[in-house]
Amino acid sequence: MITIIAAVTSTGAIGRRGDLICHIPGDLRHFKELTMGHPIIMGRKTFESLPGGALPGRRNIVITTRRDFRAPGVETVGSLAEAICVAGEADCYIIGGGRVYAEAMPIADALSLTEIDIDGPEDADTFFPEVDPSQWRMTARSETLTDPRTSVAYRFTDYTRRP
Repeated sequence: MITIIAAVTSTGAIGRRGDLICHIPGDLRHFKELTMGHPIIMGRKTFESLPGGALPGRRNIVITTRRDFRAPGVETVGSLAEAICVAGEADCYIIGGGRVYAEAMPIADALSLTEIDIDGPEDADTFFPEVDPSQWRMTARSETLTDPRTSVAYRFTDYTRRP
């Protein structure tokens, strides 16, 4: 099973200047719970945005066209197709960035989105692809939660691909 996981504002923004739009501790805990023990697939820029490098407890697979790119705790591949082959039979998570999400949308089985109730900032530079309701069916949605630090409202929403 290939699952795309992302935190998305109401305008589809997911990043700005190599960082998340919002750092919501509840979202980060949810991300960790879902991805722990599974291969995670990401682009090189997403990997480089991780503050501590490779995420522990997960197989980190980084897509890059830079043949000389190496980092501790990661496997590098040249394409999304190669990353999925390297992940093998395991359920895996696509964790970004924007180009990798767009390429993965046609082949993903599920979406696990944190919907953040803010408009993306004007300087957002990375966006999540549109979730086409003819392709995706919502299967779960949490109650609306509020980050106590920032008062930002958010919810966890799951989708599966329509047959």
